[in-house]
Order: sequence, then C-alpha cells, then structure tokens
Amino acid sequence: MKILFVSLGCDKNLVDSEVMLGMLVDKGYTFTDDEADADIIVVNTCCFINDAKEESINTILEMAELKKSGSCKALIVSGCLAQRYKEEIQTEIEEVDAILGTSAIDKIVETVDAVLEGKHENHIEDINLTPVYGKKRVVTTGGHFAYLKIAEGCDKHCTYCIIPKIRGNYRSIPMESLIAEAEQLVENGAKEIILVAQETTLYGLDIYGSRKLPQLLHELCKIKGLYWIRILYCYPEEINDELIQAIKTEKKVCHYLDMPIQHASDAILKRMGRRTNQTEIREIIARLRTEIPDICLRTTLITGFPGETEADHEELMNFVDEMEFDRLGVFTYSPEENTPAAEMEGQIEEEVKQRHQAEIMELQQEIAFEKAENMIGRTVDAIIEGKVADENAYVARTYKDAPNVDGYLFINTERELMTGDYVTAKVTGSNEYDIIGELVY
Repeated sequence: MKILFVSLGCDKNLVDSEVMLGMLVDKGYTFTDDEADADIIVVNTCCFINDAKEESINTILEMAELKKSGSCKALIVSGCLAQRYKEEIQTEIEEVDAILGTSAIDKIVETVDAVLEGKHENHIEDINLTPVYGKKRVVTTGGHFAYLKIAEGCDKHCTYCIIPKIRGNYRSIPMESLIAEAEQLVENGAKEIILVAQETTLYGLDIYGSRKLPQLLHELCKIKGLYWIRILYCYPEEINDELIQAIKTEKKVCHYLDMPIQHASDAILKRMGRRTNQTEIREIIARLRTEIPDICLRTTLITGFPGETEADHEELMNFVDEMEFDRLGVFTYSPEENTPAAEMEGQIEEEVKQRHQAEIMELQQEIAFEKAENMIGRTVDAIIEGKVADENAYVARTYKDAPNVDGYLFINTERELMTGDYVTAKVTGSNEYDIIGELVY
C-alpha cells in the first residue's frame, strides 16, 4: 500500500508529519509523491489564520475527489484543523475516513490499518498529553537540514491566537531525547539543525524549573558533524543574557534570531495580550546588536488588529524604519473564532489591513535591498541548496537565511558542488533580496 502525505502549515507541523512517516515506514508502508498513485492519503492540516484554514479545507476537498474516483482507498485528516473542527469535517466531508488530533500522531499506524479494513477511526486526545518524542523520523527537507521541535503548545494566550486551544499548554521535550534525536539527524546527513516550538525561549521551564535553551545549545554544539544551529520563534521578553552569551560564544550557533514582536504600538501590544512594550523591545534589540554586532534579526508583524488607528500604524512604520530589521514578514489580522480579539470592538476593514501591510512591506523592501547591497565585499560561509538549471551557478544560504523564508546567495562557479556542501564565498553583487558571490573555497 502506497501512502501520500500532504503536510501543510508550519515547520512544527512538518516535524509531526515526519514522525508519522517514520512510524509507518517501520510497519512496512511505502510512500508516493503522485496523488494518482496513492492508496492512502494523509493531509496534515493547519488553521492558524484564515488563509491556512482555507488551504487545508481546499486540499482535503481536492483529495476527497480522488476518493470518489476510486483511485484512493482511504483519506485521513490530521493536525490543527482536525483538532479544531472535527465535527464539521465528519459531517461535511463524508469521504474522510479518519481524524487524528494534534496529540494523537502516535496513533497513525493503527489508524491506517483500521481504515484499510473499512473502519472509521477518530482519535481526538487530550491536547495536554505528553508530546510524542523519541520516534524515528523520515526527514523530508532534503536531509542537509532538519527541524528539531523542542516543545509543544503555548502558555502565552495572546488574544488573537488559537494555538493554546488546539495544541495545549507549553510542554518541553526532555533534553536527553532532543540530543539523541539531533545526533540521529546528523548521522543521517543533517548539517544544520533548526530549533522550533511555539516559543523556543521558554524551553525547559515546565520540566526543569528554569529556562534551559542555553544549556541545550551548549549540548547540541558538542555533536560532531553538525555545522549550524539556528533558533526560531524567540519571544523578546524571554531573551536573557545567558541566551545572548550562548549565541555569541558557541561557534555553531548562527548569529540569527527569529523574534516575533507583532507590533510596536503599546496600545496595540496590550490589546494583543503581548507581554512586552516598545521600550523593552528596543532594549533587547540594542542588547543583541551590542553583544553580537553581526546578528541577523527576523521578525513578524500583524497589521489591522482591532482598534489599530492610523497613528498606531505610523508608529509601527517609524519603528520599522528605525530598527532596520534584516528580515521581516507582515500578516494581516485574521479574526479567529473563540479568541478574545475576534469579539473586540474596532474591527478593521480588509482594505485598510491590506494597505497597512503593503506600506510596511514597501518600507522593508528598501531596507532589505540596502542590506543586501551592504553585503558586497564580505566573505561568508554558506550551505549549498541546489544548482541553477543550465547555468554554472548554485543556490546557497548564508547564516542570515532560514530555509523557505529568507533570501539566497547565488554562487557562480564551474566547480562541481553537491547539495549540503559547506563553502566560503565572497559577495560580489546583490539583486533585490538576494546576493551574488564567487567561490573562495
């Protein structure tokens, strides 16, 4: 029996997909990328914002058509949308044979076995169960980099966010298990490990009584064959001096930090339920740049949050202009049912949200293009991502570039390189968000 896996949403969801793939491999199942060739289809869904919800629903409906035509024998829906809208899926999409909630990924094998026998299975477990860990994974990122999910759930309860209600409270994965998993990933070819969670900065607080992300970094840096460690999703109020020093002193830790701030207006931050203000955000950015002058800072923002005024928007624009983030993404606010923000007064028209988003991205574009141009003349280490078709050029990433969200370095060379190779290049030019270079060695 051949299984097609469709993994939607974030990299944390991708790790869940890879864990499920690993469990199925152990039971002898094989996989296909061709939906027409699949006996079983698993859609691992997302519903963080409305666009993600729509993508998940449309994908399920598309796969349901294959079930109707008879080429697919069983359709399974897992992940966040399954957890949140299980009744609606059962009622509205009769082609779905089984539903797996966010805490039930370890039930994938018995679920596949059951649906092949014609049974309907639904596993919606307590969202606060101990997260599944220590399982074999099938890495789907190409092998030269891999995500390491260090915790599940979130305790922040921002007013716009549904995650705590579908992923549960913050639960760290024991350090010894993470180190063993990272060692296995490196043994299988990974040279870059990317730490992910709903929030990485609180790692260990729930099971060890104190924040242990710095200690985890020190332990991971001992793994032979590992070149880079990248940290995503660090909330600004939780970044302390111990973490800054670990990033500064450990050579394998990239001078890169993903720090979602969401806004800069204190009034909006308060309505969002964020636990920081603009002054504190400025202070942590200043500290990071003083201690680690070459640090690359990525952030995300939300425009059109309920109650956002033109003055709030201008304050955010001025903040972005002054801070000059290296990388920045902007989402328009998406009202999610059963969240406090969805019930707030002062909901913003979609047209205004889109205008605010476009204005910030236009400003950030100028900043990003200038930063790319300022890289000219620098020598940088990079990891090869692939070859440019029909050209003597390769696509690479520097320490400033997380996979799939940031820019690229294009290296012109006649040398034969392989995906995953680490090289050193001199930057000779820039092209908008990307940079161009030549091989040094």
